[in-house]
Amino acid sequence: DVQLVESGGGLVQAGGSLRLSCAASGFTYSSCCMTWYRQAPGKEREFVSAIRRDGSTYYADSVRGRFTIAKDNSLNTLYLQMNALKPEDTAVYYCAAVAYAICPLSRCYDASRLNYWGQGTQVTVSS
Repeated sequence: DVQLVESGGGLVQAGGSLRLSCAASGFTYSSCCMTWYRQAPGKEREFVSAIRRDGSTYYADSVRGRFTIAKDNSLNTLYLQMNALKPEDTAVYYCAAVAYAICPLSRCYDASRLNYWGQGTQVTVSS
């Protein structure tokens, strides 16, 4: 079975940095799309960033220039480096992946079409 396990969340002051990790196990191939989503209290889950099998990366406008997504295929680990954090970045951050090796880019942006999810890690940014 595929499992995604996030780590690295915590409490940080505004302007600070955190690096989230997502350890993936059970994959026998490279997923076509691995993503980070987040959900703040009282809000819907929203797209943060994605990385495709070919290494191409995509970001929500709200995080572009501050967050960087990366993956280490040898460690089966996905990362999200978050810099210049703001209080509005406070949320539970989820790692999610598509179950297939090939998929359209649109699938990365649709939470309902992501097959595997981690349990989430809390990020709190104080002002």
